[in-house]
Amino acid sequence: MLKKCVSLLLLLSCATSPAATVELKGKGSVTGTILEEKRDLIVIDIGYTVLVIPKSEVLKLIQDGKGAAKTTAASVPGPSSAPALAILSAADPGAAEGFYKVAAASVQEQSVRELVYTLGAAVVQVRTPGGLGSGFFINPEGFLITNFHVVEGETQISVEVYDIKDGQMERKSYKQVRIIALNKFGDLALLHIEDKDAPKFVSVPLGDSDKLSVGDRVFAIGSPLGLERTVTEGILSTKTREMEGALYLQTTAQINPGNSGGPLFNLRGEVVGVTNMKITFGEGLGFAIPVESVKHFLNHRDSFAYDNDNPSNPYRYLQPPSRTQKSAAQ
Repeated sequence: MLKKCVSLLLLLSCATSPAATVELKGKGSVTGTILEEKRDLIVIDIGYTVLVIPKSEVLKLIQDGKGAAKTTAASVPGPSSAPALAILSAADPGAAEGFYKVAAASVQEQSVRELVYTLGAAVVQVRTPGGLGSGFFINPEGFLITNFHVVEGETQISVEVYDIKDGQMERKSYKQVRIIALNKFGDLALLHIEDKDAPKFVSVPLGDSDKLSVGDRVFAIGSPLGLERTVTEGILSTKTREMEGALYLQTTAQINPGNSGGPLFNLRGEVVGVTNMKITFGEGLGFAIPVESVKHFLNHRDSFAYDNDNPSNPYRYLQPPSRTQKSAAQ
């Protein structure tokens, strides 16, 4: 990771390519130094950060500022609601690979009503013989995030996807679901739908929980007690609630059994946390795993790779001997 960061910094400081302007389909434009141009994307340095622009969003590329324009054809059409720019940084190699997406900095806040209509289809219900939880798609290829404790010890997993067509909600269950990676101590799991008839799924961008402020409005979508597509709204109570050595986001948005693994959104439609627990004897005391932990998990998913043939995966610590056991042995 350090080597990658240094390489990126050297690339930024030593770039001598002429300035270029990228005109976007949304009538916007970006000016900077072209670092790399690939078949489906353009990497451009704009001074304070580096942007990756999908060519499906590029209308025209003007180099040297001399008006010599090169029209770029859209290789892969994308939904109109998709963000035009993805931020590329050395801290987010997963974003660079395109495995998950992050929203453009220019995305404006919207009402919960508007966002639920747009993002609701990306939130799913995860079912196992032992219970159920929630999850959400991070890319159109059927990869989704949920909690480790939702799928712990399970091999038969199904995912119910909900979509609204002509004003009616349609549900479809996918039963060929594979566990890709698990982090028991981070309570995170990465699943993949492998049904042959699976379409491209609606996915949601990951935000930045470090930029949250106490009092910011947030909302959760999930399946509390099996009630699918339930929306609860609240505020961020604190962003640094320590529990058992880990920091969590605390929110007044109602979290109940079945919400586990579902997304906690900000008003820009970005996932800022993964809901995973509540205090049972209180109200408005819900908790979520910060999205920065989710990005770390995804960026290093190979390290957390799950293998059905490995009985030690995920690994478990043995219980230490207690004093009473030692006394009994003596």
